[in-house]
Amino acid sequence: MAEQQFTREQKIEIVRDALRHVIDPEIGLSVTELGLLREVQIEDDHAHLVMILTTPFCPYAPQLLEASRQKAQEALGVPTTIEVGPELWDPSMAEEGVLSDWGLF
Repeated sequence: MAEQQFTREQKIEIVRDALRHVIDPEIGLSVTELGLLREVQIEDDHAHLVMILTTPFCPYAPQLLEASRQKAQEALGVPTTIEVGPELWDPSMAEEGVLSDWGLF
């Protein structure tokens, strides 16, 4: 059976969907819902993610980053690295409506 080929855009969507299973334990929303995934670079033999955190002092940062890296790597089937980007998170980065329970939008 031939291996299915995905476009770059489809692979990015696969990563976003996989990261819906990585939940910020303090907020109770996924890193995708919160808009923390800022960049996905995909090559044939590896991938690289750039994420931000809701706060620079997030106590769960190491766990969130590693869980995100592992989920993306499992979904793509290639070694994946991750880094924290310099951008500061803002509630407007979250998916529309997900923060309404928080009274933010």
